[in-house]
Amino acid sequence: MSNSSELKARKAAAVANGVGTKGIYAVKAENSEIWDVDGRRFIDFAAGIGVLNTGHRHPKVMAAVAEQAQAFAHTCFHVVSYESYVRLAERLNALAPGDFPKKSIFLSSGAEALENAVKIARYHTKRSAVIAFSGGFHGRTLMTMALTGKVMPYKKGFGPFPAEIYHAEFPLPYRGVSIEQALADLDRLFHSDVDPKSVAAMVIEPVQGEGGFNVAPFEFLRALRKICDDNGIVLIVDEVQGGIARTGKMFSIEHSGVTPDLITVAKGLGGGLPLSGVTGRASIMDSAHAGGLGGTYGGNPLSIAAAHAVLDVIESESLCARATRIGQKMRSHLEQLAKEVPAIGDVRGLGAMVAFELVKDPKTKEPDAAVTAAILAAAEKRGLILLSCGTEANVVRLLAPLTIPDAVLEEGLGILSASVKEACGVESARAVA
Repeated sequence: MSNSSELKARKAAAVANGVGTKGIYAVKAENSEIWDVDGRRFIDFAAGIGVLNTGHRHPKVMAAVAEQAQAFAHTCFHVVSYESYVRLAERLNALAPGDFPKKSIFLSSGAEALENAVKIARYHTKRSAVIAFSGGFHGRTLMTMALTGKVMPYKKGFGPFPAEIYHAEFPLPYRGVSIEQALADLDRLFHSDVDPKSVAAMVIEPVQGEGGFNVAPFEFLRALRKICDDNGIVLIVDEVQGGIARTGKMFSIEHSGVTPDLITVAKGLGGGLPLSGVTGRASIMDSAHAGGLGGTYGGNPLSIAAAHAVLDVIESESLCARATRIGQKMRSHLEQLAKEVPAIGDVRGLGAMVAFELVKDPKTKEPDAAVTAAILAAAEKRGLILLSCGTEANVVRLLAPLTIPDAVLEEGLGILSASVKEACGVESARAVA
């Protein structure tokens, strides 16, 4: 078996440079742990970027996929359909918020889901403009790069982007952007750049992923709902990273009490297999003509089988409640750590979608991307996989599987504390004192 250094060299020679990696090469994974080609064990606080809410290789997910593989692996739903696709649509329609008829479609990636949500909204409204928000992330396709409000590494050098995509401020209390300021910026947009009656959709993440785990204030979300209602705009909620029990509810938007028109899902839904979807008002979802939506691999039967098992596990193992408990433990740990480490400027999140922001000075709040990178490197050396995020690359996010055992969670948080203190020089400063 090749070791990590050999694989890194082979990757550099064979794989496009634009495909960034951490340099860890897995040979085995189980629940919240990964073992690499050198025999090193890692605690996984990344979960495939929020994909493995039910953990690596959950037995029920693996069994469902194996059973489906014995029947058939692919037919293309457009050519030869299957009951499991219809049943999954029925389940998501029932789970999504809103007391009205709903319908769903299935695709392969989160970006595909966003692309199709915009297509549906445009077809329904016969309008073309779309409003997204600063710091948002919606994918790497041309349309979803345009929607994304984070330049590096997602947009730099890849333009020009599609026309009639506008960005408004996302409220960031820690950075001094209030709800009132964000709404004023939206009003400015309507008066200076785009007529609200020309807007097909607004797209927002209730909890921003790549943007830094910023939680949209519920009052702000309620205001957007009213603006959309007043102007005939479709409200699209991106639940790709925040959905499927991650925040303590099936969809993160549920915390606010706001009912969106369309919801996009992916990541956690497939339990490790590629699957995404759009669920929403039947009157909007039915707008497009037959054949206008879909794709060859959309709703692949293996992925659909995995998704049914994921939903079963979320219910049988009470993973929404588990996400709340994990998040409380993470936040409590980080808030205590912040008392010892001044570089931790903010701790935030919703449910088990938790992050902390690193700054050079608590008063100036100048972002510290260097110490953030150092924390990730120190954690990796100790056997903990972490990810950064934020438009300034100065936020560390925690995305442990919701099935992580308590002992492994505690071990991971202990490694996290030691890594933060090392990167921030807290222990060495005490030693000198």
